[in-house]
Amino acid sequence: MDERREMDRSQPVPPVSERVHAVAEALSEPLSWQLLPDGKTVREAQLPSRRRVIDCVEELRGVLFPGYFGYREFGRQTITHHVGAALERVSQVLALEIAHATGYTAGQDYGRDYADPRDVARIVDEFIAQLPRIRRLLTLDCRACYEWDPAAFIPEAPIFCYPNMLAMMNFRLAHELYIRRVPFIPRIITEHAHNITGIDIHPGATIGESFFIDHGTGVVIGQTAIVGDRVRLYQGVTLGAIRFPLDQQTERPIKGQPRHPIIEDDVVIFAESTVLGRITVGQGSIIGANVFLAKSVPPQSKVFAPPVRVGQLSKRERDESVAGG
Repeated sequence: MDERREMDRSQPVPPVSERVHAVAEALSEPLSWQLLPDGKTVREAQLPSRRRVIDCVEELRGVLFPGYFGYREFGRQTITHHVGAALERVSQVLALEIAHATGYTAGQDYGRDYADPRDVARIVDEFIAQLPRIRRLLTLDCRACYEWDPAAFIPEAPIFCYPNMLAMMNFRLAHELYIRRVPFIPRIITEHAHNITGIDIHPGATIGESFFIDHGTGVVIGQTAIVGDRVRLYQGVTLGAIRFPLDQQTERPIKGQPRHPIIEDDVVIFAESTVLGRITVGQGSIIGANVFLAKSVPPQSKVFAPPVRVGQLSKRERDESVAGG
């Protein structure tokens, strides 16, 4: 062992700068990007800025709920001015980031070619026009939180404090861009909320009014899931896919196919339950905790996991429990 160490010490060690330069050259070589589907190098890419997109979302929180987020030093006489100025800033930044995103994906199967800046401006205008409707939906989500959570004593508390409200703000904003086929940006927005809250909602999902996720950690809602009005989910619930249709030629999953559940109005799904596949959970149904469901159930159904059996420990079991502790 000592001899090997001495031999290693005798070998010349290249300066750090030379090693770094060699790695930099390898990483910059265009051929090193060929494993990517389109093989674009960073020099050809005009990707949107994650930070600027998230900054837009944070500013939009103050637009949707002025006085709750962002700048708060204004009154009734000046609120319109501050909201309007924020919308102008968001519109300009968002237009630039959408242009980068769509420019990168132009000509691909996904995305749209917004070669004409007027097309990008139109998408931004349509998005901004949806904000009053988004605020209405979020207000209904907040009301559902207050009405269904016995721990909520202040009606406005969910806006400030609840992880599901943060996740739903991001989702409802991202969904409007997703349905307009804006690439990258919708997923940036929902993944930002996912990182903070542990709630993973794909921007392509369809979610109705008065939606409530209690606690939220570990909830997953897939791309093609459809969720009705007044639905309640608890922590750890998954609305996922059970199988993926494969392309016969490539043997790879066909993208965008309906593969997630349809949850009708007034359904409650309790903690850690998994609902998989393009099945329907009928209106007014209750899915208990820890259920694995892969087939449709009619309206007004009750689905529960096998009941827990309660019995008395024998003296031997008690002794073994103490010994093992």
